[in-house]
Amino acid sequence: MKRLIRKILREEIEKSDRHYRRLDIISEHVHLPYFKSMVGLTIYDKDDQEYIMKKIFGVDIRIEPHGIFYYGDRIYWENSIGDWKKWEYDDRGNKIYYGNSDGDWAKYKYDDRGKMIYREYSDGYWGKYEYDGNDNLIYSESSSGFWKKMGYDDRGREIYYEDSNGMIRDRR
Repeated sequence: MKRLIRKILREEIEKSDRHYRRLDIISEHVHLPYFKSMVGLTIYDKDDQEYIMKKIFGVDIRIEPHGIFYYGDRIYWENSIGDWKKWEYDDRGNKIYYGNSDGDWAKYKYDDRGKMIYREYSDGYWGKYEYDGNDNLIYSESSSGFWKKMGYDDRGREIYYEDSNGMIRDRR
């Protein structure tokens, strides 16, 4: 009985070593977008898929039916026909990039407080944003030519509004 258990354990260890060496080789040769489907590479096990993604990204991730996640933020999604989407985040968790298999992309920039100050899309649209010391939006402008200015009282209530369409509200 002991010999049988030792044999089974030895086979399990050897199988595991070969198995993970195979996954290591796969993870060294794939990049984002890596491949149409892990299932197409006969990688069906979720733990194996997460092992490969950890090797690629260098951080712990989790795979769910709706994409690959890192610290709760989706970083990659693909379907069986090869369509994919990719997201990147800064150290604060702010989305800084989005791209997809159709060539669409978006870029985002933030100030030191984590407020979005600029966004740009592959279709040419862009937007700029400014905030006061209380994180209230005080100015925004877009590639469409539309802009607006706002002012706030000490409680953060809007007391002034003006936009490029000629709308003015002044409660000062």
